[in-house]
Amino acid sequence: MKKARNELLQFLAGLAMLVSGLFIFSQKVMVTSGFFGYGFRLGGFHMSNGLIMVPFIIGVVWMFASEGSFASKMFTAAGVLIVIVAVIMTTNISLVRISLFEWGLILVLIFGGAGLLARILFAGRRTREADTTDLDRKRIEDTSARVRAIENELENMKKGK
Repeated sequence: MKKARNELLQFLAGLAMLVSGLFIFSQKVMVTSGFFGYGFRLGGFHMSNGLIMVPFIIGVVWMFASEGSFASKMFTAAGVLIVIVAVIMTTNISLVRISLFEWGLILVLIFGGAGLLARILFAGRRTREADTTDLDRKRIEDTSARVRAIENELENMKKGK
């Protein structure tokens, strides 16, 4: 007979593993920005830090001068978008020096926890069918046999037998 699983306990254990693994990983990652030294490079076009702000400034001036026309608002939004993209593109993310044991522990916690969560969240109908006991199957078969017998008797009654 199959052992009953405590799905809530597995879910909480998977969640704890995933969160702790992501926390340790976040402590081992160094995030720096080269925004103040590099500027913004898109393809072969290079904009220095001051030039990144020019579209935004033009949009703001245009918006106040034209009493908020749609085109000026779109130009200002594009300027803000350029500034945000420039900050994101100049962000450097690197992993600090860690031992192989720490790296293995982080990977086991993150992917093991994610696997436990996935097993519980996406198990669905498959586990319910597998957990059905032989007694339940017998009851289902008896019920379906009774239904078939009643259907046959109704057919015979309709035919006049």
